[in-house]
Amino acid sequence: MALSKKLKSQSEQKRYGSLAPRRRNAAKTRERILKAAMEEFCAKGFDGARMDRIVEYAGCNIRMAYHYFGDKEGLYLTVLEDVYNQLRSRERKLDLKHMAPEDGIKALVEFTFDHMANHPEFVSLISNENMMKGKFLHQSKNVPKTTTPLVQEIRDLLKRGQKAKVFRRGVDPVQLYVSILSLSYVHISNRHTLSIVFQQDLEDTKWLRTRRKHACDIIIGFLRP
Repeated sequence: MALSKKLKSQSEQKRYGSLAPRRRNAAKTRERILKAAMEEFCAKGFDGARMDRIVEYAGCNIRMAYHYFGDKEGLYLTVLEDVYNQLRSRERKLDLKHMAPEDGIKALVEFTFDHMANHPEFVSLISNENMMKGKFLHQSKNVPKTTTPLVQEIRDLLKRGQKAKVFRRGVDPVQLYVSILSLSYVHISNRHTLSIVFQQDLEDTKWLRTRRKHACDIIIGFLRP
């Protein structure tokens, strides 16, 4: 009886253990497709992107891409949601609710500025999506839902700042965040033309460091009573 159970256990272990590498391989394949798709959509936009190039870069066949993402539109939307999810996930790690109001706002400005600088794929994808008037992002239920807690955290910082008399009253949290995003985004999305117009390298490390401080000074200065 014990031998029978042991044999059965070994059989099941062998059977189910063999599924683990498949799951890992499937996850890696999906990840490779997403990475290749992000590069293709950033470089070519949605209309110019080609599924055959994406699967070639990912090192898989096109059936796998359709299996995981349905079609080109499904893959693009997944990429779009992924860059937003990464942004929101990293924002949550700031733990703004446990920061002093001014420290929290400054941390959010610096984080947003650095994230845009370090993730040009976000800037590229969002620029492309705006050219399409938000056609695909409009289909996402996830992105608006994950943004709501951020707005609440900013509202909480503003209320605590008002109570401590370090922030003025009447500031809308969404308006404030759009201003933070603008100060962190425009010099990247327009860096080529602005560098030519002003004869300055907007990708220069020193210039960016000065710009980062400038962004913090503007936001904090605006919030003070």
